[in-house]
Amino acid sequence: MESNADTDVLIVGGGVAGLTAGTFTARAGLETLVVDGGESILRRNAHLENYPGFPAGVDSRLFVDMTRAQAERTGCEFVEGRVTQITRDEGGFEAATEDGTVHGADRVIAASWSDSSYLESLDVDLDRRGSKQYIGIDDEGRTAVEGLYAAGRIARRYHQAVIAAGHGAEVALTLIHDSDLHFYNDWVVPEGYFTDRGREVPPGCEEIDAEERERRAAESRETMREWFAEPYGEKPTPHPSLAEE
Repeated sequence: MESNADTDVLIVGGGVAGLTAGTFTARAGLETLVVDGGESILRRNAHLENYPGFPAGVDSRLFVDMTRAQAERTGCEFVEGRVTQITRDEGGFEAATEDGTVHGADRVIAASWSDSSYLESLDVDLDRRGSKQYIGIDDEGRTAVEGLYAAGRIARRYHQAVIAAGHGAEVALTLIHDSDLHFYNDWVVPEGYFTDRGREVPPGCEEIDAEERERRAAESRETMREWFAEPYGEKPTPHPSLAEE
């Protein structure tokens, strides 16, 4: 199949699932475009208190923006807007946004749950539950349409940030393996972890020496100090039903 795509992977949704998926696909070397409609439900929360690594919790909006910054750092590109329709032909997928822009991609990860009508033009299993629609997937995140994956709440995963992140990573790894990349995992290990045992460093892994490890640790500390230096200030987004009043 000859591709006419603009990017390798297009991710619909800039919430935790989509951003985490993008972090993994971009780190694997796949060109990744995230279409972010700004609808992450986590922005409505007052404080995120059950995500590992934050003993006293973390401001929810700060957490989303940190996760986006991480995805950008790994190489994800972003466009702002809402996807209104996705179509598929022999050349791949085309995703149209509300301003009329069309983005082509070899593969798509659906990670936006607030309005899944953009999937209705595809032959997928959509299950309506009240005002929401969910998409059927296999155990690894594949839908019935080849090249289309779903991650997070739209795939009927539990409504928790940590689960959305984990599922986004799992689905991204499924996509990576389906793309036939020579990719093992995503590990950064101490110098000699593989080579001192007479093994080559597997694709997708990296060995770093003590000096580089300390440099990265120092950069990590400084980055976190910058993010947490001052109160974030952004207020929770009201529920749509309240915003309309």
